[in-house]
Amino acid sequence: MKIRIKFRKYGVMKFIGHLDMMRYFQKCIRRAGVDIAYSEGFSPHQIMSFAAPLGVGITSDGEYLDIEVNSTKSSKEEVQNLNEVMAEGVEVVSYRRLKDTEKKAMSIVAAADYELRIKDGYEAPHVDYEAALREFFDEPEQILITKKTKKSEKTMDIKKLVYAFRVFMEEGKPVFYLKVCTGSTDNLKPEMVLEAFYVFLGEEWNPFHVQIHRIDVYGMPDGAPVSLGEMGENID
Repeated sequence: MKIRIKFRKYGVMKFIGHLDMMRYFQKCIRRAGVDIAYSEGFSPHQIMSFAAPLGVGITSDGEYLDIEVNSTKSSKEEVQNLNEVMAEGVEVVSYRRLKDTEKKAMSIVAAADYELRIKDGYEAPHVDYEAALREFFDEPEQILITKKTKKSEKTMDIKKLVYAFRVFMEEGKPVFYLKVCTGSTDNLKPEMVLEAFYVFLGEEWNPFHVQIHRIDVYGMPDGAPVSLGEMGENID
């Protein structure tokens, strides 16, 4: 039986990397008594896969992992049992059964949306954001940036990888909303878009001045984004 678990990651747990999160969930699933299935062979392991790794320092309200179980209690009971063994900074939000034909979350991830906020103690650029965003994002057909890799540099057009870019003001500071392409083939980090915007404004960019928060992760089964958390059904 396939199960999709949605969880939040916040507070000091944002500094825990992806591999450590995998090991963390393996232990929590055992402690919660979830009847998870194991692979066969000489070194059996829990059948588990995460949708999209989250960068260190980023918080999230929409993280996902898929597991296979031999049997299960109700969604409400399993969420409660898991949260009882979770450390502060990780909270399981939902536990849903998937169809046997449903693909793994990691293979269908297509997009993710984020909020980027200026941290306390740092100043944001003082500009007309509505006009600047129109000139930077809405009007141009291309937005070219230079992406550095370990071995070289390459020029890429990020316009086609950004599905939405908005700015709204909160307590006198801008909050940047981005929905970007996220997948195994094309993957765009939101901070790359914001850096390009800062360069366009002629402002100095410092990634440590910005807190990134992932809102949710989406698949596109019919060409339109659907939250991974809306797939499947609760278990009564």
